[in-house]
This record gives sequence, C-alpha cells and structure tokens, in this order.
Amino acid sequence: MYKTSSNISHAVGTMIAKSGCWSMLKGGISVNYSGPAELYFESQNASIEIWIDSVSLQPFTKDQWRSHQSESINKVRMRKVRINSAPGTKISIKQSRPGFPFGNAISKDILSNTAYQNWFTSRFKLTTFENEMKWYSTESSQGIENYADADAMLAFCKQNGINVRGHNIFWNAPNYQPNWVNSLPTPQLQSATDKRINSIMNRYKGQVIAWDVVNENMHYSFFESKLGKDASSVFYQKAHQIDNDVLTFMNEFNTLESPGDEVSIPTKYLQKLTEIQSFGGSTGGPKMAIGLEGHFSQPNIAYMRSALDSLAAAKVPIWLTEVDVSSSPQQAEYLEEILREAFAHPAVNGIVMWASWHAQGCYSMCLTDNNFKNLPTGDVVDKLLNEWKTFTQIEAFANTHGFFELDLFHGEYEITTTHPSSNSSSLHILNVHGANHHEGVLHVLDVQA
Repeated sequence: MYKTSSNISHAVGTMIAKSGCWSMLKGGISVNYSGPAELYFESQNASIEIWIDSVSLQPFTKDQWRSHQSESINKVRMRKVRINSAPGTKISIKQSRPGFPFGNAISKDILSNTAYQNWFTSRFKLTTFENEMKWYSTESSQGIENYADADAMLAFCKQNGINVRGHNIFWNAPNYQPNWVNSLPTPQLQSATDKRINSIMNRYKGQVIAWDVVNENMHYSFFESKLGKDASSVFYQKAHQIDNDVLTFMNEFNTLESPGDEVSIPTKYLQKLTEIQSFGGSTGGPKMAIGLEGHFSQPNIAYMRSALDSLAAAKVPIWLTEVDVSSSPQQAEYLEEILREAFAHPAVNGIVMWASWHAQGCYSMCLTDNNFKNLPTGDVVDKLLNEWKTFTQIEAFANTHGFFELDLFHGEYEITTTHPSSNSSSLHILNVHGANHHEGVLHVLDVQA
C-alpha cells in the first residue's frame, strides 16, 4: 500500500504469504502527481508478525518505460533471418500472416453486414464470439439446442482464415445461466452439464484453438454450490478427455486490473490453477492456460507488469482475452498503454479485445462508428497493427557473399527469389517463430531453378 499526504491509500500489490518462510511480494504504482508518500505493508491477520527484507523501489519515467517496452518487443517478438542464395539474387519478402495472435471479439451482426466484415477481415485473424457459444444462447429452452448463429459465424471465420477461441462452456455466475438451469435438482443439473460439455465440445472439436471452460470461477461459484467444491476441476478434466489438443483457459477478471480486488490476485489465481491441474492426483492433466480478461478503467501499467511477472512463474501460456477500457477522455491513450505492455511481455502469448460492434452500441469500448470509420481507439489499433508487422513487401539482393540478412517479426512469409542469370523464380514459405531474436540466425536456403 502507499498513502499520500492527503491520506488517500492505494493498493500496489497483494499476495498470500506462507507461514514460516519468506515470500516475494511484487507490485507497481503509476503516479500522476508529486509530493510525499508513505509505502507500507499490512496484513488481514493483525495477530501475526510481519518481517520485511530487501525492499526495492525503482522509479521510471514514461519515456524510460516505453523504451523498455520497445527493447522487449525487439527481443521476444522478432528473429534475425539470413537468406542464402547466389550473389545478386533478387529477394522479395512479404508477410502473409502475423505470428502473434491479436484479435477482437465479434457478434452475429457480422453475418449480415458487409461493411463490418470488410473492416474486420482486413485487420484480424483471431476472434472470440461475444455471446453466441454461451449456454444461454445455444439452449435457452431445456432440451432444444440451437447452434445456428455459432455455426454460421464459425463458417465465416473459416472462409476468412480467422482462428476462434471457444467462449464459453460454462459461466459460474448465477445470473448468466439459462433460466431453466437455476431450478434443476442436483441429479438433473449433473446430467444437464454432462450433456452441455459433450454437445458443444464434440460439435466444435478441431475447429477452435482454445476453450474457456468455466468462466470466472474465482469470483463466482454457481456450480460449486450445486455440484460440490470440485465442480470446476471436474469440468476441466472432462474437457481434457474430450479434446486434449487445445488449451483450456481459466478466464478471470481483475487479476491485472486491480490490486485491490483480493479474490483473483495472482497468488490466488495460481493456487486455483494448481488445484485444477492436480485434481484427482492427475499428472497428465488438462493443457491449462491463463486467461486474463482485462476490463480496465484507468490502468496501472506498473502493477500490470508485476502481475504478469508473477503469473509467468506457472510456465503456462498467458492470454489477455477480453481487453477493453471504459469510456473516458483518455480511453484511446489507456488502450495503447495496455496493448503495448501486453505485447512487450515475454509471457503473453495472445491478445483479444472485447470490442465487438453492435449498431445499438458496444459492450464497453467501440473501435469504429456505425459507418465503420475508426474512432480514436480504432486508430490506436491500426497504428499498432502496422508497427507489429515487418512490412507490406520488401525487395533486396543477395550480397557478394551470397546472403541477405534482416530482422523479422514472428509470422509467415512468402519469399520469392529470382536467379540473377536465368531470371527464373522460386517461391518459399518461411515461418519465423520461437527462438529469441538474439539466439542465432535462421537460415533459408534458396532452391535454384
């Protein structure tokens, strides 16, 4: 915690300490004023003694922070590439697909709006359906399933090369169940959940890249209250049995957004993750991933980084799954800060924004107006999309030593080489990914025509 001279207190980091040993507490604050402040530690258990050692507080200016982000992006999102060929070979390089998954949610409105389709497909290769896969959408009346909207949206995504995250199988919030579910006795609810998970997962197996299995199962506990304390763990195990080829996410809010919400702080999040992974003594449990919704008001970027650092200890993929910023004069500025920080962090494997378009208005944040002209938030997204790709196309020549070398963002590239004497051309597909930018050179050998 820190307290200003006007006695306003702010949480900067929270953790669950283990008795009898040292525990690391990492936090961060973004300060927009000057003056004296007090940094202090507090515990919910007033009867215990707290010992503090090795306290470190490092200040950064905004420019220094941005510089660090840029250095990290160059290090973790790019790789050095060498193309070997005959001296003088003409080399044309075009990025055909980005390597980092960056997308936005969509709604069924996209099916009937060509302008919406054109705007979206020109930018994104990743999406999450806003509501159309949720239980209350696919089975609003007991026993009558209707996947028409989700099927049509998935067909649209396939046609346009867009990957889909499955969202969601269950939602643990009582208010977001199909109406008929709330009154079911325990045996019937158990049967209904079995039918639900088998129905949706088998229908879309092999067609989605991930599943949010139990949405927000830290803040809410509808299924635990009805089916027992291990209800969420059981659902994840069943999901793993049905489809063990995709990641299953714990999707939660306020792990990045607010150090003051103690329900889903990083240490508690990791405890829940371990509980699900090890349920029933399993050693080959579900392929888990960390899903952080990211519904921000005014972001605390320093705390966001500390939370990501803490979660990275689990060594599983981390995605920001529902990023938006509540309306404010600084909305676009805040969105840029959040997206840059996430993209720069080496543990983050994907980002999806929660800005699905509706004619009547978006959930919290829109990227365009109803004519699909960018709002300031949309301009931020376009700016970053352009920054985070290598180029539209570049042409160069192999040097006298027979190679051309450059740095490329991760992704798929079409490389055309034209032999200097025969003028014959060859097309090569290159996937740039994985290794650190500074860990060697990726060699691509020219196939001579």
